[in-house]
Amino acid sequence: MKNQFGKVGVLFGGRSAEREVSLMSGKGVLQALRAKGIDAHGFDPAERSLGDLAAEKFDRVFIALHGRYGEDGTLQGVLEQLGVPYTGSGVMASSIGMDKVMTKRIWSSHDLPTPRFEVLDAAGTSADDLRRVAAELGLPLMLKAPHEGSTIGISKVTAPAELGDGFSLCARYDDVVLAEEFITGRELTVPVLGAGRQARALPIVEIRAPQGNYDYEHKYFSDDTQYLCPAPLDAELTQRIQSLAVRAFNAVGAAGWARVDFMLRASDNEPFLLEINTSPGMTGHSLVPMAAKAAGVSYEDLCVEILASADLDLKPTADWKPV
Repeated sequence: MKNQFGKVGVLFGGRSAEREVSLMSGKGVLQALRAKGIDAHGFDPAERSLGDLAAEKFDRVFIALHGRYGEDGTLQGVLEQLGVPYTGSGVMASSIGMDKVMTKRIWSSHDLPTPRFEVLDAAGTSADDLRRVAAELGLPLMLKAPHEGSTIGISKVTAPAELGDGFSLCARYDDVVLAEEFITGRELTVPVLGAGRQARALPIVEIRAPQGNYDYEHKYFSDDTQYLCPAPLDAELTQRIQSLAVRAFNAVGAAGWARVDFMLRASDNEPFLLEINTSPGMTGHSLVPMAAKAAGVSYEDLCVEILASADLDLKPTADWKPV
């Protein structure tokens, strides 16, 4: 297997707000690949230069970076220039997936269900604007920094008096704020592996956090959050949600692997798409490995399958050689 993949780089850490989580993900992936006999080497773009990355002459890389500068298409563009195949989505799909607003617009154009929303200028939105949006979308209301992940820059507003503080929190992280209709119900997520017609959904995970608060602490460090996998849903609804996940994955042009998040409305069991993560967590609390395990795929085998899918958007010509 070592010769099959050559010299492999595992990119983790980085300089986004999700650095801490990425370090955990990358160390897990690195250990798993080495356990499979793969010649894997860790590489932190926050501590080493792009020149160092080129000098390593990796045959392929596993991207375990989360958030900006790693999940958003920027590093994917560098790897395209270097001609180094990488895991996950390409430049455009990574950029779209990191932008919750663009993702929702694309899903809406494909008639895929997603909560109603408005986009607000972080610098130019008045208190009257916030009250108008709250009246249109209703309370409770979700406010989100659309270019962050791991529940960073997100606020649930339950009363008009909370609008200002919630908006200010999100505006610290982004130039725009996504105001989104709150869907009361069950929180679900569906990992997807593959690409195009070969894309397949793994078992659904239901997330039950204390008081419904699936924040940064409950997502990565607390043992109080419950995960049910496969989620207790009837077969027809399970198939419908998994099909929606694959359609959502393909609509943004994702490839390799991703995780698609849903809310299942309590009143009528209607699923709504929230976001897609094109470089999901691979920590001990992460949901993609959990779903894979329920499907009979070990953490190590999952890492190898993802690594095997590494590719380039732009295929070099036959006579092109890396510098």
